[in-house]
Amino acid sequence: MATATVETLQFQAETRQLLDLMIHSLYSNKEIFLRELISNSSDALDRLRFEALTRPELLEGDEDLKIRLEADRNLRTLSIHDNGIGMSREEVIANIGTIAKSGTRELVDRIKQGESKQSIAELIGQFGVGFYSSFMAAERVVLVTRRAGETAATRWESTGDGTYTVEETEKSGRGTSITLYLKPEDKDNGVDEYSDRWVISRIVRRYSDFVSYPIVLKAEKDPEIEDLAKEKETGEKPVMPLEEKTLNTMKPIWTRPQSEVKPEDYTEFYKHIAHDWTEPLKVISYKAEGRIEYQALLFVPAQAPYDLYYVASKPGLQLYVKRIQILEKCEDLLPQYLRFVRGVVDSPDLALNVSREMLQQDRFITLIRKGLTKKILDVLQEMREKEPDTYLKFWAEFGRAIKEGVSADYENKEKLLELLVFQSSHDPENPEKLTTLKEYVERMKEGQNEIFYLTGESRSQVENSPNLEAFKEKGYEVLYLVDTVDELLTQSLHEYGGKKLKSAGKGTVALGSEEEKKQTEEELKAKEEQMKPLLDAIQKKLDTWVKQVRLTNRLTNSPVCLVGAEHDYSPQLEKLLQKGKGGGPKQRRILELNPKHEILTRIGERFEKDKEDPVLEDYAQLLFGYGLIAEGGELPDPVRFNKAVADLMARG
Repeated sequence: MATATVETLQFQAETRQLLDLMIHSLYSNKEIFLRELISNSSDALDRLRFEALTRPELLEGDEDLKIRLEADRNLRTLSIHDNGIGMSREEVIANIGTIAKSGTRELVDRIKQGESKQSIAELIGQFGVGFYSSFMAAERVVLVTRRAGETAATRWESTGDGTYTVEETEKSGRGTSITLYLKPEDKDNGVDEYSDRWVISRIVRRYSDFVSYPIVLKAEKDPEIEDLAKEKETGEKPVMPLEEKTLNTMKPIWTRPQSEVKPEDYTEFYKHIAHDWTEPLKVISYKAEGRIEYQALLFVPAQAPYDLYYVASKPGLQLYVKRIQILEKCEDLLPQYLRFVRGVVDSPDLALNVSREMLQQDRFITLIRKGLTKKILDVLQEMREKEPDTYLKFWAEFGRAIKEGVSADYENKEKLLELLVFQSSHDPENPEKLTTLKEYVERMKEGQNEIFYLTGESRSQVENSPNLEAFKEKGYEVLYLVDTVDELLTQSLHEYGGKKLKSAGKGTVALGSEEEKKQTEEELKAKEEQMKPLLDAIQKKLDTWVKQVRLTNRLTNSPVCLVGAEHDYSPQLEKLLQKGKGGGPKQRRILELNPKHEILTRIGERFEKDKEDPVLEDYAQLLFGYGLIAEGGELPDPVRFNKAVADLMARG
């Protein structure tokens, strides 16, 4: 036996909190722990098979890969053994002593806030903390592991009290063994008799039947009729011999005909690979034949993972070659905007020793990527047309990702445009109703050649923007683009169905018939000539922030608004760029004035009396500030603006 000293270590603070919450959780379905431990063992066996492709010596003559379960009702223990890759001492501390997931604090907070029992189960899978769920069923957990290719083994033990011990030990072969010292059976609190072979068999069949390695249970043989008769006669329970029984079918679910697979089987497989405890929104089973053969079983989740829109989010699909897992996360199988899709792809046409670098250049991978992308987009389009309510649920979770694809996937741009839905001014009584570009075009007024939109930080801000006053008065529909990604979308989406997209906050506005447009243009031109000295004076006073002051026909009630030139950034995009490293360009805006508003009339009268009137400086600042506040912008000089307001109120 190894004589190394036992080292006692503290759990990471968040891990300790999580353990405490799990141990004392009222969550009733505590049997999930076994599924999580079996999934971990399956992953360890996958990793061994992959590493052994280039280092066959890791198998050490032990090529019969399996997961073994041992139950002892007398000692009240349940052990899970695998002969997978195993862990070194450093890996044990890194993988079990801490939780490296960035969302762990969120998980802890949400459990503390009283999430439902079902939600807790979903969170356990979502944040990858399945190992810790074993403390819901066990008073003490002992782990013994030895990494393939190494001789030293490590023993880890904890009661979940905030500390754990690590020591060097001996183990005859590679892999990991976990022994749970089970809590007493407590049906009222959801603790079953997890040392009972029937309970174990039921759990494995329910959750892990699809695991591609044998799950072998070693337990007491069932008593025969004569054994039961002898027990009744003597009052002594017979000692039954141990036997081994494989509990799962092991046939990969993606190779089975859809007619043979129950919906609940797909659901359980999805939960296994996605570490998600909600049912998938859509299952896509796909088999391609021709230039390249492959099978795919894909899932569209019902909920977006917490890190979907983080920069580092790159889930990828599991890649199998001849049913051997090559990559757990193959990012090259789908474009980045479809990163929310989970599933497996299995192809006999790829080389078993394919590397990550080779994948990037493999023409077969390119063909698979094209085929899968087309299939997913076709399924989503069918969902939008035939299951609109389901599609809206999908869009609420993943719409932002689909919008990313418009600027990134030129080949499928037309398909992606048909998937887009937006908030709109079309039905103000039903603000939750979304519209497609096709529906917008069908509703366009006669002679309208442009699809109008306005970007902003929220529907409320956009809907109440003074820039939309003329559009509302004349009954023109405007799309409300209020996602951050919409700023990127508008940079690449210039037209649809032969109709150009135009921002209601840029350039000039020309609404109505050709005759009305011409008449409005002539009236504005004449009025601007008349008011040119005043407009030039306001321009001079605001020259730091404004590049042009002009009259407009887009305002009906408000005195002023700010707009950009046709190719300027929107205020929201400008803000985003300025938040980046080194900041971004600071644009000068166009100040548009309402020629029919009383404020401009009064300012004009004052200007005619005294062109050097110092109060005109305050009025210019107030007009500019009004425009900024109306669009949700920040005042460049709040102190000066407030003083101008105070002075105006005092004079009033």
